[in-house]
Amino acid sequence: MKTLLDEDVAAQWVRVRARLRAEFGEAAYRSWLKPLTLHEVKGGHVRIGVPTDFMRDWVRTQYGNRLLDLWSDENSEICDLEIVTAPGSGAATAENRPLSGGAAPIVVAENNIEGFGAALDPRFTFENFVTGKPNELAFAAARRVAESSSVTFNPLFLYGGVGLGKTHLMHAIAWQICRQSPERRIIYLSAEKFMYQFIRALRYKDTVAFKEQFRSVDVLMIDDFQFISGKDSTQEEFFHTFNALVDRNRQIVISADKSPNDLEGIEERMRSRLGWGLVADLHPTTYELRVGILQSKAEGLDIEIPPKVVEYLAHKITSNVRELEGALNRIVAAASLVGRPVTLESTQEILHDLLRASDRRITIEEIQKRVAEHFNIKLAEMSSARRSRAVARPRQVAMYLAKQLTSRSLPEIGRKFGGRDHTTVMHAVRKVEELRTADSTFAEDVELLRRMIES
Repeated sequence: MKTLLDEDVAAQWVRVRARLRAEFGEAAYRSWLKPLTLHEVKGGHVRIGVPTDFMRDWVRTQYGNRLLDLWSDENSEICDLEIVTAPGSGAATAENRPLSGGAAPIVVAENNIEGFGAALDPRFTFENFVTGKPNELAFAAARRVAESSSVTFNPLFLYGGVGLGKTHLMHAIAWQICRQSPERRIIYLSAEKFMYQFIRALRYKDTVAFKEQFRSVDVLMIDDFQFISGKDSTQEEFFHTFNALVDRNRQIVISADKSPNDLEGIEERMRSRLGWGLVADLHPTTYELRVGILQSKAEGLDIEIPPKVVEYLAHKITSNVRELEGALNRIVAAASLVGRPVTLESTQEILHDLLRASDRRITIEEIQKRVAEHFNIKLAEMSSARRSRAVARPRQVAMYLAKQLTSRSLPEIGRKFGGRDHTTVMHAVRKVEELRTADSTFAEDVELLRRMIES
């Protein structure tokens, strides 16, 4: 039987924490795992304390199983793990709270209706969101909704591809409203969870309570709205909930992977309602934005990330922000474990599988083929000397996507387009970015092509 006085147990706990830090990254570790305190290891049972009930529930859900696995690896006698609230633990200092500002996470938990709302990530705030041309409209709209005392846009509809920041902005809105107006009641949940709760209410003949719960809030936030496509009964209920909240001047915020007009399996009247307020999209990241995101993340790390490594990652990993941050976490974790500085060579070695898959996934030839098919021109026109708009515009789009989706240099891209100069590629990229800003239809066209190529 082991107690906390055993040196072996203390050493095991140190190793468990180190592995948690390496696996989940510095940000998650500081927010959720550093505050953990070991209270007891006895008879195959581990008891771990956290400062608040909110943290207890989040750590149980997100990290409980992995904690038990890591303890079992260290000590084969361990078969059970308990996470308890321990307000007196030393980890609950201002430095280690999940979010600065005292009890903000608790307030959000109270504002969300028990059993309905989803937990919010304290890392996802406006302060931690890096902005650039691809996301500046969505960011500005989200901030306006969060900070306004009246309903400005209803609904605010955010859409974009995977890993571009929709969920981050949704959480940021909720955190800001909670800080600014703690009396307002918020529900944030996925469309799937909304559907599940509705089906459950039908099953237990409790639809009256369901309707009252959702229609009495001040802010309703639905993430991944596309998942209720084709679900007629759920759409019907959401339609009436939507109308009831709008009639009461309550705020609605929705996110999806496509614009309202492009959502399949959604009733026309629902599409119309979704477009009532402001529709703001998050475009694929540019090289400059990816550099900014990496620099922002690197500032909070204990390890120095050389500028060459930041530039290399921004060039090589273009699919989405989530993958970019994951790559940074991997190289930082590896450097921490072996005690070596981060270099370009070590980065290439650590990320060889990810970089190889990225290079294999998209080629300039594939981009040219897809764009030519989309605009109904011959593939040979991508390299021809023709300059008519019917040919030149698709060629510019293909150059733009080659810059965004591959790691090839501007001269390399130019050579693939009939030996054109790198300045021609630069002009094409600027032209497409200007058109995307000025013409929403063109922007959606380019976004559709990007998704087709990445899928």
